[in-house]
Amino acid sequence: MKLREDEVRVASAAGEIRAVVLAPAGGGTFLGVLLYTDIFQLTESTLRSARRLASEGFVVCVPEIYPHGELQGVALEFDDAGKARGLAGAAATSAAQFDADRVAVLDHLERREDVSSLVVTGFCIGGHLAFRAALDARVSATVCFYPTGLHNGQLGADVADSLSRAGEIRGRLMVVFGSQDPHVPPAARVETISSLYAAGLTDVELHVYQGGEHAFMRDVGVRHDPVLTDLALAEAVSFFRGR
Repeated sequence: MKLREDEVRVASAAGEIRAVVLAPAGGGTFLGVLLYTDIFQLTESTLRSARRLASEGFVVCVPEIYPHGELQGVALEFDDAGKARGLAGAAATSAAQFDADRVAVLDHLERREDVSSLVVTGFCIGGHLAFRAALDARVSATVCFYPTGLHNGQLGADVADSLSRAGEIRGRLMVVFGSQDPHVPPAARVETISSLYAAGLTDVELHVYQGGEHAFMRDVGVRHDPVLTDLALAEAVSFFRGR
């Protein structure tokens, strides 16, 4: 499917949010996907994943997660310096600011004439942000890829109330883990799943991919697993379409 790709500026109370929107060319109405990046922001790696999703017949909006500070407009390198800057950007951002930016981006997607309804996904910290986006009643389905900090609330500058609010989620939820992810080890996965079930979310779709490392879907570096990436993306597309 041919795509068009546009850089947009989403209005928010804290200032504009830079985002890339990918949409099928030729018109029509499609599911709108808010896709959250990892700490490295709008890298070509994440945009390749966004293009793959959009080519399945979605409008995909990928905003910067640090759009208001010194990392505005910056795509970080996948090295120690880039990691340090990305973590610093997270540490300087409150859960309330992440939430406010999410509302602004969902508002933007909802206003588009080519968007029929809203779904959300994200990677790493973006997986946690996607989970928080699922608290928005407008979101019909959410896929969280190896969400970091979800089990203990660590999100940017705060200890967030994400899991404690799980009972507010009304849309469908899918969570994907890698079995060899040190950021979400077995105990963290058990805590997350137990909390979801305790909140009444017993119909959640859960995947633990054998051998999957943290960021196994990032197509740069030795942790990338192409087979698991293809499987995870296919599952997400099927999930968003309601099977």
